[in-house]
Amino acid sequence: MTKCTRIFAAVLLAAAVVSCGQNREEEVQEEERQLPPIGFFAEDFNCEEGTVRSGDTFSSVMNRFGLNPNDTYTLAVACDTIFDVTKMRAGNAIRAYSDTLSNELNYVVYDMDRIRQAVFRCKDTLGVWIYEKPVTKNRRYADVSISSSLWADMAKAGSSPALIMKLSDIFAWSIDFFGLQQHDRFRIIYDENEVEGEVIGIDTIYFARFTRDDDDKFAIMFDQGDGGNVYWDEKGESLRKAFLKAPLEFKRISSGFSYARKHPVTGQVRPHTAVDYAAPTGTPVVAIGDGTVLSAGWAGGGGNTVKIRHNSVYTTSYMHLSKYGPGIKAGVHVKQGQVIGYVGMTGTATGPHLDFRVYQNGTAINPLTLESPSAEPIKEEFRAALDSTFNVRMAEMDSLALLVAADSLATAL
Repeated sequence: MTKCTRIFAAVLLAAAVVSCGQNREEEVQEEERQLPPIGFFAEDFNCEEGTVRSGDTFSSVMNRFGLNPNDTYTLAVACDTIFDVTKMRAGNAIRAYSDTLSNELNYVVYDMDRIRQAVFRCKDTLGVWIYEKPVTKNRRYADVSISSSLWADMAKAGSSPALIMKLSDIFAWSIDFFGLQQHDRFRIIYDENEVEGEVIGIDTIYFARFTRDDDDKFAIMFDQGDGGNVYWDEKGESLRKAFLKAPLEFKRISSGFSYARKHPVTGQVRPHTAVDYAAPTGTPVVAIGDGTVLSAGWAGGGGNTVKIRHNSVYTTSYMHLSKYGPGIKAGVHVKQGQVIGYVGMTGTATGPHLDFRVYQNGTAINPLTLESPSAEPIKEEFRAALDSTFNVRMAEMDSLALLVAADSLATAL
């Protein structure tokens, strides 16, 4: 073999080795390509995006994307208990993934909600599965002072107004959310849920502090494992009281408790021993505490009315209802927070509202000044742990406040 021949052979051998190495690397890379959690490689397909239309059925949606009626029926049967094909809602996003060369439909993905997706395999072995996007919990701190309204001020502070609903549940027995004043202040430590960088809701509130002037009300989350209340004040008293502060969600008070009010319809001046809550017709009205329905029926000028006896001392009345809650009738026992009716304007009324009355030992009292007794305090064996939790949360709140202040300063500079 000549010298040139040997050199040429060496070059061929080196090229073969390189080629073999490249092929092996490609094979390894292909083996390492694992299916994503959704169940297929979306980037390998053409994607057609759309929404479920009003009047659409599962069949019409699938047929529109090119799936034949037989396969559509087979796929619907395959869904069985995995996904109810009759529950597809108009407006929800849906995407069809088709082969880039043949344009044959391979997958359809329907957004059930902001987390869950129903994935339909429309080729080869037909099937369906549910994919849940990963939810990220992020610790957050909110510091909101009232200047106009809690809703507006919460948004202005950069916090989700959805936080208000959580706060109202926790402080329902101790703070009148209808009577918030300027300079009232909420400070909250909580978790916020995010999916793909988008906030989808409030998770757990760990600690909250409400301040009016120099008076503080605290909410400390501590689960003593008995399936009951998990929020306490710094003294170990339960934040769950015998009565809710209001029988419906945030609306304005259109008329207060008075012994000399001019009636808006008759024009007569007479006592109005109630609080009127203006709210849209159909707004749910709930019982402010456990009790037994004394009556549910027509009450003249009061229209459709429900009366509830809570104990030997307190009775409440809910008037002008458009209709009653499910199963509400005399003798039925109701639980605190149970829907007993819906706002309306039956009887003598100029607009939809709830006339709400509280009677103490048979005498009407102002619902807004009702003093509600506490439920059972925390068990003694957990008192030390609650004290420790309170101290830890106070320190955490101080630290978070400093971080927020530092961030604000850095942004300003």
